[in-house]
Amino acid sequence: MDKKVAEHVAEVLKAVAHPVRLQIIELLETKEMCVGDIVTALGGKQAITSQQLNMMKDKGVLNCRRDGAKVYYRIEDRSVIRLLHCIHDHYKSKKS
Repeated sequence: MDKKVAEHVAEVLKAVAHPVRLQIIELLETKEMCVGDIVTALGGKQAITSQQLNMMKDKGVLNCRRDGAKVYYRIEDRSVIRLLHCIHDHYKSKKS
């Protein structure tokens, strides 16, 4: 892996390496959701959730679309889901 690729991979990993961001990705794994529904599902504050969503969007993990006053987010890079499943499986195997 050359330096440029390693830097990009590190940025993507940093973009998802937070408990709230991991929960957001899990919510969005099967469907897109508007910010308000994500906030309700996580029980957090809208400003913090929006900040987390925008950070992942900036790194290419998520994408969004506007429908009237609502903004809907979805997974842009499905390979992130596969990566997180691998890490989750690793955790489960070590826990047993």
